[in-house]
Amino acid sequence: MPVTNFSIPEKYEYLVGFDSYHQSEAHPGALPLAQNSPQKPPLGLYAEKLSGTAFTAPRHENKQTWLYRILPSCAHPPFEPVTAHNEAVETQHEKKHYIPNQLRWDPFDHDEHAEHDFVDGLKLVAGAGDPTLKQGIGIYVYACGRDMNEKEAYYSADGDLLLVPQEGGLDIRTEFGRMVVRPMEIAVLPRGVKYRVEIIGDSKKARGYALELYQGHFQLPELGPIGSNGLANARDFQVPKADFEEDYGATAQEGKNEWRVKVKFNNGLYETVQRHSPFDVVAWHGNYYPFKYDLGRFNTIGTISYDHPDPSIFTVLTAPSEKVGTAVADFVIFPPRWLVGEDTFRPPWYHRNTMSEFMGLIQGGYDAKKGGKGGFVPGGASLHNVMSGHGPDRDSYEGAREAELKPQKVGEGSCAFMFESCLMVGVTEWGLRRCRKVQGGYNKHSWEGVEVHWKGRNSQ
Repeated sequence: MPVTNFSIPEKYEYLVGFDSYHQSEAHPGALPLAQNSPQKPPLGLYAEKLSGTAFTAPRHENKQTWLYRILPSCAHPPFEPVTAHNEAVETQHEKKHYIPNQLRWDPFDHDEHAEHDFVDGLKLVAGAGDPTLKQGIGIYVYACGRDMNEKEAYYSADGDLLLVPQEGGLDIRTEFGRMVVRPMEIAVLPRGVKYRVEIIGDSKKARGYALELYQGHFQLPELGPIGSNGLANARDFQVPKADFEEDYGATAQEGKNEWRVKVKFNNGLYETVQRHSPFDVVAWHGNYYPFKYDLGRFNTIGTISYDHPDPSIFTVLTAPSEKVGTAVADFVIFPPRWLVGEDTFRPPWYHRNTMSEFMGLIQGGYDAKKGGKGGFVPGGASLHNVMSGHGPDRDSYEGAREAELKPQKVGEGSCAFMFESCLMVGVTEWGLRRCRKVQGGYNKHSWEGVEVHWKGRNSQ
C-alpha cells in the first residue's frame, strides 16, 4: 500500500496539492473577498504580503502569499547578533575543505543530554555558494533532545530548508499552521517563514538531515516521456491549515509576553524580543507555504527489460539551475522497488559524476553498500564529490554479479536518499574532523579488494 504506516500518529488535518493556490482561515470571515488589501481588513486584522520571488517573476514562477494577522511582522525591536557560544552557527563560518576523496560517516551522535533544541542542533556538514548572492546550498545534520522554548520562533532569510527526519518526529508550528513530520516524511520550510519545533515520539529525541537551498525553490521534476503521472504526484503533498495564537499583551520592555524570534541571516544568528506571538496569522491565501510529503507515496519507475536506469528517475524534488536539465539540488530517494532487468547488473553501476552526491540512510540497508568496515547505516552518510569514482563495494558487486536474475524486490523496510548538486561542495571542519564520525579506510574497505575478472590475452 503506497502510504507509510507511521509509529507516530498524525495530529492535524491538511490542505493537499503541490504548488497549488490555497487559502485557509481559522476564524470565519477572516479572509477578505475579491481583494488582497482592503482599507480595513476583516476582523481588524493586518494584511501582510510574504513574497518568495520578485514581484515581477513570471506568473508560473511567482511565489507569494497574503497573510491576515493580528499584528504585522515588523512590530519588533531591532535584531541583535547572538553572541553566546553556538556550535550550529560556528560550523557556518568554518573553513571548507574541497577534497576529491570519498567520505563516509558513522551515524551522527544524538543529543543525549538534551542540551540542544532544533536550531542549536543543526550542524553544517558541507556546502557551496553564498547566501548573500542567493547561490548554492548547505547540507546539514541535526540532533536535538529538547523542544524549542515555548515562546520562541526561528526563520532563515538565507534559503528554503528541506528536512529529512531519520529518528524521532517533529511537531512544527509555522505561521501558516501546524504539521507533524516523521521519519519517512520530508518537509520544506520556505525562506522567511517563522516556525517552532517540538520533539514527539517515545524517545523525545530527534535526528535527521537537512538541505538549505540558497537559490530558487524546489519543484517537481519534469516527467517527459513518463507522461502525466508518476514519481511524486502533486496530490500527495500536504499543506498546513491556518491555526493562530492570541498573545499580544504587555510590552516586552515590561518583561511580560516576551517572544524571542531568531533569524539566520548570511549564516549568522540574530534575535529580537517582541510583545506578540509570531503565530498570529488568522487566515492566508497564496502559493508560498510550508509543506510535507510521505515518501511511501512515491511511485517508483524502473526498467522492465534490461539495464539499470540513471538515478534521476528517483527524483522527488528538484531545484533547477540556470542551465536546463542541471540542478542546484535534487532530492532523490531509493525506496523499496522491484528489479526485473534481464542480463543486467542490478545495483547502481560504478560511475564518476559531474554532480556531487551526499547520501543518507533513513532506515534499513542499502543494496549497493552491504559490506565494508563500519558500513553505511541509518543515521550515517556518505559524500562522493565531483568526479570522485564510486559504486558498489566488493561484496555487493560479487553478490550481484553471481545473482540469479529472477524478479526481486529490494530495499524492503529500507529507504536511502541523496542530495545531489551540480556544485562542488566543501566539507566543514566539523564535518571532516570535529564530529569524529568519518570512517577511516572507507576506500580500502570498499574498493581496494575488488577482484580482477579480466580474461584477456595476459590473464592466463
